[in-house]
Amino acid sequence: MSVSPVSLPTPTILVFDSGVGGLSVFREIAKAQPQAHFIYAADDAAFPYGALSDEALIDRVGQVMDGLIAQYQPSLVVIACNTASTLALPGLRARHAIPFVGTVPAVKPACAASLSRRISILATPATVRRDYTSCLIREFANACMVDLVPSSRLAGLVEEVLAGREVADADIFTEIAPCFVDEDGRRTDAVVLACTHYPLLVERMRALAPWPVAWVDPAPAIARRVTSLLASGQVCTSLHPDMAGGLPPVRLVSTARALDAARVSALIGRPVSTPEILAWPLAAAC
Repeated sequence: MSVSPVSLPTPTILVFDSGVGGLSVFREIAKAQPQAHFIYAADDAAFPYGALSDEALIDRVGQVMDGLIAQYQPSLVVIACNTASTLALPGLRARHAIPFVGTVPAVKPACAASLSRRISILATPATVRRDYTSCLIREFANACMVDLVPSSRLAGLVEEVLAGREVADADIFTEIAPCFVDEDGRRTDAVVLACTHYPLLVERMRALAPWPVAWVDPAPAIARRVTSLLASGQVCTSLHPDMAGGLPPVRLVSTARALDAARVSALIGRPVSTPEILAWPLAAAC
């Protein structure tokens, strides 16, 4: 006698980035909410977001997110991108009733934990120049010296690695070397990973570092925020079939090229569905 699957109310969480970097955030959220239904969306047609003007980025993220929300009806959205979070979140929250969780450089915990009182913020050039980043430093640095380190290549190198292509240690070291400063009796002891791509390469960065530092990843804090919102009872859930103890597959969508299902599944430790490319029309990113 067969038994029909029981439908249970569970959240549908959409994790969004311009590329695969948001998978570093996804991993932490999935650990905290293993039975949730997940959609991972990459706007790879417009990668990297830091190359867009502020106005173009806001328009682009708004356009893609409007389509994603209409098609997939998530309970909650995580913008797993520092650049997009600092610019696009206010408009998204004004247009949509569902909760949004953004990503910001983890300046506060890095400064609070630093013993040498010197930290570096490793970020894309767009995040480095944002007023938002400067405000975080003014508010939370206290007596810490903060070195801002813009990297124009590191996010792209991560994309290369995750696509299975060889990236030389020397190329990675060139991007992280300016983070390590030993001046005025203070030596860097923490590096804020202010791009969600960077934690995906942290083991190689740790091996290449000239001395040990704390690599500060915002993903655990984002996962805690998602859990808090879900626990508040203010997030709508949908009926999904009970997977009988198994993990529901992650739905993979992108705007240019189909994501590599095998690599993504191995990275996040979860089953994934057949990757999809968004079919609805998108204006070209300018």
